[in-house]
Amino acid sequence: MKILFKIARIITVLILFGMVMGCDDPKEISSFDPNHWEDHYAEIPKSDSLQSGKTYLSIYSHIYSFTLEKSQNLTAMVSLRNVSDGDTIYISKADYYNTKGELIRSYFEKPIQLKPLETVEIVIDETDEHGGSGANFIFEWTTKATTPEPIFEAVMTSLRGSQGLSFTTQGRRIE
Repeated sequence: MKILFKIARIITVLILFGMVMGCDDPKEISSFDPNHWEDHYAEIPKSDSLQSGKTYLSIYSHIYSFTLEKSQNLTAMVSLRNVSDGDTIYISKADYYNTKGELIRSYFEKPIQLKPLETVEIVIDETDEHGGSGANFIFEWTTKATTPEPIFEAVMTSLRGSQGLSFTTQGRRIE
């Protein structure tokens, strides 16, 4: 009887230990770290020769598979690209909205600069389900009037076993 009692206590301790160790701390969204942008913060120069614009970019944090009840989460890599080989550009806003048009988060506290031909990324984790199938970004940017507009693109991916899925979207100037 004593042996059964000891075995039951050991099993109970192991179960409790497994439950405590199995609890995951909530994971932070990988690309939403304010320190990520610190080395890109800059003041936009005051000049009459600057142009400003606004670009819309569609994002899919999940897509439907077979029916509305079955969906597959996606990782989205948002690429912000300075296509000028000689001029710096400035991006003052990168706002992420969900399918309902509600602001989820803003990525910069201050404007950032991209040096000639520089690219930075925002990654929407596969586990970040806030955006939905109709998520989007609005970017506001400033360049010299003679500088090409920045390019905003997204690559959505998902890997399951030996199956892979990927597709892209491109930003469209809206202002």
